[in-house]
Order: sequence, then C-alpha cells, then structure tokens
Amino acid sequence: MGAWPWWLQVSLVFVAARVVSACIFMAAAIHQGTNPWFPPAPDYWNFITIWDGRWYQEAADKGYPSELPVDANGVVKENAWAFYALFPFLARGVSAITGMGALPALTAIAMLAGLGAALVIYKLFREFAGRRTAMWGVVFVSTFPVSPILQVPYAESLNLLLLAASLLLVVRRHYLAAIPVVLLMCLSRPTGVPFAAMLGLLFLWRLWGRLRPPAAALETVGRTATGGTTTDPTSTRSLVSLAVLVFATGLGALAWPAIAWAVTGDPAAYTRTETAWRGHDLVPFKPWFDTGRMLFGPVLGVLAPFVFTALFVLVMISKPVRALGAELRLWCACYMGYLLVFLHPQTSTFRMLLPLFPLALGAALLSKSRAYRGTVVVLFVLLQIVWVVWLWAWAPLPGGGDYPP
Repeated sequence: MGAWPWWLQVSLVFVAARVVSACIFMAAAIHQGTNPWFPPAPDYWNFITIWDGRWYQEAADKGYPSELPVDANGVVKENAWAFYALFPFLARGVSAITGMGALPALTAIAMLAGLGAALVIYKLFREFAGRRTAMWGVVFVSTFPVSPILQVPYAESLNLLLLAASLLLVVRRHYLAAIPVVLLMCLSRPTGVPFAAMLGLLFLWRLWGRLRPPAAALETVGRTATGGTTTDPTSTRSLVSLAVLVFATGLGALAWPAIAWAVTGDPAAYTRTETAWRGHDLVPFKPWFDTGRMLFGPVLGVLAPFVFTALFVLVMISKPVRALGAELRLWCACYMGYLLVFLHPQTSTFRMLLPLFPLALGAALLSKSRAYRGTVVVLFVLLQIVWVVWLWAWAPLPGGGDYPP
C-alpha cells in the first residue's frame, strides 16, 4: 500500500472509516424506537437524515422565511435562518440537474465533500509532517468520535473541506487565491468570525516581524515539512495581500447575518434565530458558567470553564502542537476562543469541535508508536458508538425532546 498514490491511500482510509460508521448507524437504527420522523427501526438512508438534515432539506426545498416565525410572546421560534445557505443551495442545484430529492442530494454532497476534505487535510498536514505521520493525522480525523457527521446531510463536511482548503492556502501564503474559498466557507457554517480573527492576529504578527530588527525578522521566514525555505512572510507584497484577505474575510463573516437582515427586515434575525434553540438571549461567556454550575455545582461549576481553558492552553503549548506552525495554532486558539465567547455548551458541542481538526496532527506527532496510534483509532471508533447511540438515535427525555447530536 505504501507504493500507492497518496490520494488513493487517503481515499481508502476515508471510505473505510465511513463504512465502519455506516455499520454503527445501521446497528443503532435497528433499535431506534418511536421518533418524530419515521416509523421505528428505519433503514440506513432514513436514519442518517434526521435532526438538522430536515432543516437543510426545508431550506433547499422552500428557501428561507421572509418573516421570522414568533410565538404568542413575540419570541422567535426555530427556523431555517440558523442554517447557512451554501449547503442547501448546492443541494437545490444538484436536485435540479439530477432530479433526485433534496435529502439524497444533501447526503451525496456531504459524502463527496468529506472525501475532498480528507484529501485537502492530508496536503495541509504534509506542510508540517512526513508522509506517514500526515496519513495518521488523516486517519485520526476520519475516525474521530463525531466523524459520522461527515456522511449525513449536515454542512460539517462541506465546511471542513472549505476550511482545510482555506488553511492550506493561508499556510502557503496564497492569500489572494484564498479569498473566494474563504467567502464560500463563510456561507457554509459560522466559522467566518474566528477565521477573520485568526487572519487579523496573523497580520499583526507578520507586521511585527517586519518592524523587528533584521536579524530577528529572519526568524519568521518559514520552512516546509521537507526543509525547504519559503518566501518571506513580512514582505510588502505578502502583507498587503494578507490585509486584503483579512478585510474580505471580515465581510464574509458578516454576510449571512446581513442577508438575514436584508430578507427579514430584522437586524438581529440571525442571532435571534440561533438563540431560539437556547431559550434565552445571547450573553457572552455566561452559558459556560451556567452549564458548569449545572454539572458540577455552585463552586466547582464556576471554576470549570477556567480549568477547561487552562487545559486547552496546555495542549496548545505542548511540543507536538507547537510543530503545527503559527497559522494552524492561531486558528485553533481563535476558534476555541469563539466557542468560549458565543457557544452554549451542550451535547452538540462535541460536533462543533470538528474544526479543531489540526490537533489531530498534533496527536499523531505525539508518538510514532503503532500501538499508541492504533489504540487512539480503536478508542475513537468505540466513542463513535457512544456518540451515535447516545446522541444520534432519538429517545424521548422525561421532559420531552432529546439531546441533540
């Protein structure tokens, strides 16, 4: 297998991982009881289209409402504006060309995008590691506990493809070429704000490198994974291109809320819709402390977010993660910061950790031991079973509803 082309090896890894996940889905579907979508014990194709897949189907078939639905108290109800348009609009196009329904089109796009993401991730990881380690990084991403999401009609796989491509272009300093990819990424899932923050910090760092004494500035000239010297990131041309990308990404990050405002006439249409699932308004940081108190009590609950943040910082300064380069580390830090500011931590949080995929390469760099790497894969697959059975399969809670995946 070592003599096979890299793209074939990556494709086989991804397909094999999805077959394993499909077996887990099918085993869970056999035990699926009464649910809001279909009769008990559905087949595989029905089982993977539940939850947010139905919202994407609605967006693909009906578009987005021109008026926000509200209850008797004027509180916005759950609606399609929470789901970014690129994924359902692609499905609408595929449906128009092929004649297939929206859900099959969404599933096909998700699978192909997931495969494309695996290929791009391998090329990204090769910028920082050798072939074997980069391949193990792809294995870790493909078998990650929430990786079954890459074969269901959710936008995660499309966003992962565009995010990985954007990061690869930024790492290679093709800043202007990255603009259309980044703008598409901003319309796939809410990753535009942390990406803009990452690029802004990267620009400031490069500018500081330009202003430092020449001897120190030379240290900012990067090297590829194979040891070749790259171009000077502090050159005027590079800085201007990066600044243009920062500006374009900032606009892209605001595009979907602005579109929701333009269509509905409500400047807070997107945020009001997002918080409809929470049951209360968005207050930065507060949900982490609320969840902490709920899980760990009034004292430890207040400390829990700080402990979590400290542990993440330790991961980010560890030797394997430091090998990922400035761009990938900045991305992981900014994305986690974004989650800490805006996310309401719940069971869906596991799925939202997928954009931290560069840390999979850090995990692969931690040890070259086959026993270690194989153990990680086995553990990930076992946790896939937990994720699918606990969160994807629907079972009513005593108070109604179920934990979302």
